[in-house]
Amino acid sequence: MVNVNEELTKGLKLMKFSKRIQKIKPSMTLAITAKESAMRAKGIDIIGFGAGEPDFDTPENIKEAAVRCLKEGFTKYTPVGGIDTLKEAIIEKFKRDNGLTYNKSEIIVSCGAKHSIYNAVQALFEEGDEVIIPAPYWVSYPDIVTLSGAEPVIVETSEENGFRLRGEDLKQYITSRTKGIILNTPSNPTGGAYTKEDVEEIAAISVERGIFVISDEIYEKIVYDGFNPTSIASIDDEIKDLTVVINGVSKTYSMTGWRIGYTAAHKEIVSAMFNIQSQSTSNPVSISQKAAVEALNGSQDATAIMVEEFRKRRDYIVERLNSIEGVSCFKPLGAFYVFPNISKLYGRRYGDKIIKGSLNMADYLIQEAKVSVVPGIAFGADDFIRLSYATSMENIKRGLDRIEEAIGR
Repeated sequence: MVNVNEELTKGLKLMKFSKRIQKIKPSMTLAITAKESAMRAKGIDIIGFGAGEPDFDTPENIKEAAVRCLKEGFTKYTPVGGIDTLKEAIIEKFKRDNGLTYNKSEIIVSCGAKHSIYNAVQALFEEGDEVIIPAPYWVSYPDIVTLSGAEPVIVETSEENGFRLRGEDLKQYITSRTKGIILNTPSNPTGGAYTKEDVEEIAAISVERGIFVISDEIYEKIVYDGFNPTSIASIDDEIKDLTVVINGVSKTYSMTGWRIGYTAAHKEIVSAMFNIQSQSTSNPVSISQKAAVEALNGSQDATAIMVEEFRKRRDYIVERLNSIEGVSCFKPLGAFYVFPNISKLYGRRYGDKIIKGSLNMADYLIQEAKVSVVPGIAFGADDFIRLSYATSMENIKRGLDRIEEAIGR
């Protein structure tokens, strides 16, 4: 008798998948989060520093707006690019926070900021193009660019310079094939952020060379020490036409699972993104859109409380990490990550193994200290590891105690 499962397995092994899918890899941050969950399910006391989402609940006023929406039966398809009331709230947010003026034809709402970035990259880039990505970078940027057929060009930045792309470095990597740059400020994974002078310099180069800028500003509200982010699109009209501003409600309002991101860009770019979205996901979730309207228009008090708590955690975790022998840690200006340099620990042994890079260190910490971190190699920087402080102060203290003890061994 034929074993159907065996035949199916043989068929899959013979199947040839597309070249583009063979070039990309799964998100390491999501893989580590899954590993944390699996260990907890087995009853292991694991302390996780891998999370890329706030540990606070979505504010009550936002949840109440979603409940009203459900009761009113707002559960059907919406326009592909988002409902008008949400676009109006986004337009008002850009005026209020960034000094930017857009109209509805220049706004599109998508299923999270990652989806927004994907659509923008698909619309702008193709085979033969190069896209400059400063490292350390968010893990998905290179793979999203690769899926478009374009080539990601990685430009290293330095810890001493706050992990910011300098104009002189940017110029060295621009070629006749350069079509775009991806900026993330404040940054995941470093927490570094670009000053107004930084973005003015990058804007001038981009306008001179006719290069698109995808500006990922998802962490713009999670900033510390009085830092005031400047959107590169606000510099002047020339760079505004070349800039695709990406934002969303996931980080600012602790709405990661609601999946609402949005884009502001020239109407021709937005139109192209609309066409892509209309043939892939269609509209974002109707209920989430109504909740996002309340997030943007309603009270911002919960965000302020969350950011202040993040600041306290940041101060503590940076001080503790810098007190550990062989570890140095940049003090971030935004987001909720630290990115300590652990390269001085390379060459040390544990059992019959040697710490040769961030993967070895992450493996050592999760196996021996029951603490999960993300290896820096996932972000294009193997001398570092990433820790999220989107967890309780109690967990941070316990986790750092375990890390210090494990490194001391």
